Amino acid sequence: MGMSKKSKKLLLDPLTDNNPITIQILGICSALAITAQLKPAIVMALSVVFVLGVGNVLVSMLRNVIPSKIRIIVQLIIVATLVIIVDQVLKAYAYTLSKELSVFIGLIITNCIIMGRFEAFALANKPWPSFLDGIGNAAGYGVILIIVAFFRELLGSGTLLGFELFGNAVDKTGIYAYGYENNGFMVLPPMALIVVGLIIWVQRSRNRELIEEH
Repeated sequence: MGMSKKSKKLLLDPLTDNNPITIQILGICSALAITAQLKPAIVMALSVVFVLGVGNVLVSMLRNVIPSKIRIIVQLIIVATLVIIVDQVLKAYAYTLSKELSVFIGLIITNCIIMGRFEAFALANKPWPSFLDGIGNAAGYGVILIIVAFFRELLGSGTLLGFELFGNAVDKTGIYAYGYENNGFMVLPPMALIVVGLIIWVQRSRNRELIEEH
């Protein structure tokens, strides 16, 4: 049984024309802070996929029993619990990486994308559409993080996932031998904002409707 058109829209729209970072301009802080290296960006992306996917389902399942006056508190408890699970798993199985990510895993709790999807979608929809919405928006967020981190690590450090690409790792005629030097500016936070800006420019130049709408 194939996925319906509505389900595909929920899953795929946030990857392109309704991306949380490039279109809605949410979640920018972590895009600036943890994208100097590719590995932390991938882990952050997967963490948000878990938190938002599961969180949306839980909020949707509880939507008819959560009193309106305390819904924000309940949502915060749900997201905080899921973030604690992610944090503890990272500390148990990837301690060095959890130290690199530092407080930014905890700050998933304050990510506008998470609470935004809880409020805008999960509270008004059934669990399955809410799950797709959560996975789609988290994936849209994660894709931008990974793209930014890819270029920042490659051009800033000459590596990808810690493996040297531009140096003399393979032979004595690496790119450095031809005069290439790592661009230290790429690993500084301002460059993350510039790369995100370039992605926004490319995305909107390819879709004229986005320029008119936003």
